[in-house]
Amino acid sequence: MQHQNIKTSAIIVAAGKGSRMNAKTNKQYLMLSNRPVLAHTLQAFEQTDIISEIIVVIHPDDHQLFRECILPYGFSKITAVTDGGADRQASVYNALARISPESGIIAVHDGARPLITPKIITDSVETAASYGAACVGMPVKDTIKHVSPDLTVIDTPDRSILWAIQTPQTFQRETLINAHKKAITESYRGTDDSVLVERLGVKVRMVMGSYANLKITTAEDLVFAEAFLKAEFGE
Repeated sequence: MQHQNIKTSAIIVAAGKGSRMNAKTNKQYLMLSNRPVLAHTLQAFEQTDIISEIIVVIHPDDHQLFRECILPYGFSKITAVTDGGADRQASVYNALARISPESGIIAVHDGARPLITPKIITDSVETAASYGAACVGMPVKDTIKHVSPDLTVIDTPDRSILWAIQTPQTFQRETLINAHKKAITESYRGTDDSVLVERLGVKVRMVMGSYANLKITTAEDLVFAEAFLKAEFGE
């Protein structure tokens, strides 16, 4: 499959409330370098030539917030804004119903990862076009321990074969849709889209991300993101 000839859609998942942030406002709308976190995320996909459309998934309570905080930026590639479901998996499935019938590739990205770059997005799409499924991530830097419920170390996996998973996770259209349908049929809940695709027997190809491509989860993450913006993006 040649990516030059296929339409690519992006699903931006921004439906969580971010309870670990301990903020009154949903973390997607907190300010990061004078713009909401979600606006940074959307800007990266807006600027990526390979992306044809953007579907944004938001919390049902956040429509007014979205209109006030995000729509003024005039993102022209947004074709739909839809409500999230009970969990991330349900939110992505809701968005799949809004994808253009012309799209052959779908990239799924966390709205709270604002430092994603057009290059990483493009690399992910091109890899999915060639191999069927692509997952952005980074080799882990720390030693990882497998620990039992009583906090006893069971073993120490080989760090050289471990990656920390990020987004976007990008797939050929039918692969992602079939993976979600299989999960629904079997009442399976996964932590990301990649594991659903793996359950189809499809091999997922890793794509090098960036340590700056962090997910805003805590107040400390905002501080780190500000530092990355200044150091790597000059903001």
